[in-house]
Amino acid sequence: MVLTPVPFRLSAATGLHRGDRVYQQDQVEILQHPRVQGAVLAVVADGMGGKSGGRKAADQVLLTARQIFERFVPEEDEPSELLQQLVQEAHLMIKLTAITSEEEPHSAVAAFYIGPGLGCDVIHAGDSRVYHFRGAEMMRRTIDHSFVQRLIDEGKLSEEAANSHPQANLLTGCLGTHAEPPIAPWHIDRLEYGDTLLACSDGLWHYFTPKEIGAIVHALPPREASEMLVGKARQRARGGGDNLSMALARIDPLR
Repeated sequence: MVLTPVPFRLSAATGLHRGDRVYQQDQVEILQHPRVQGAVLAVVADGMGGKSGGRKAADQVLLTARQIFERFVPEEDEPSELLQQLVQEAHLMIKLTAITSEEEPHSAVAAFYIGPGLGCDVIHAGDSRVYHFRGAEMMRRTIDHSFVQRLIDEGKLSEEAANSHPQANLLTGCLGTHAEPPIAPWHIDRLEYGDTLLACSDGLWHYFTPKEIGAIVHALPPREASEMLVGKARQRARGGGDNLSMALARIDPLR
C-alpha cells in the first residue's frame, strides 16, 4: 500500500466532563502516530459497571489503543485491521480484568483513524458514535448496538422517541461481555477539505440532532466547537447528565 500525502491541516480537540455522575467512567484520547506525520487515531471509551469497573474498562480500551498504534505501520498495515484489533484486544483484556474485579467492567467504544493520504476508517461497539460531516451536512454515522436501535430498525420506534425510551441505555453489544463484540467497520476513501469526524459517547449525542452538531462543527474551530457542545449538553441535561466525552478532528487546506 502506497500512501500519497496531500497538503492539509488537521485540527483536533477532545472534550470530557463527569456530568452529574459521582464517577468519571468515560475516557478519550487523540493519538498522533509516533513515527508518521499525519496519521491519527481518535478513541472514545464509555465505561460501564460498578463504581470503578467502568473506569477500569475504559482505561483498558485506551491502553490497548496506545499499544497497538505504537506497533502500527501506516505504510504497510491496513487501518481497518488496526481498528478491529483494537476492539478485539480491548474486549479480551476487559474480560481478563473482570476475573480479578468485583464489578463487571464493560465499555462502549467509538474510534476513527485518519491517514496521511486522508483515508479514514471507523469502528464502534455499543452506543458511542462516530459522525462524518461534510461542511454542516452529516454524511454518515454509526448505527448503535442497542435495544432501542433494534426497535427503530424493526419500525416499532421513531428516532425521536428513542432518546426518552425507558430502556434507552440497554446495549445489544459492547466490550467485556460474554458475547463477542460487534464488528461493523466502514471506510472513507478520502476526506475532503471541510470534513469533520466526531466520536462521542451517548452522554453527548443524546442532547443533539445531527443538524445541530453539524452546524456547530462547521461554524467553529474544533476547540471552540467541543466547548460549545459540552456546554450545551450540560445545559440540556438539567442536572441529570451522564459522563460525556468526545474527540473531534477537522480537515482544512494548508495555508
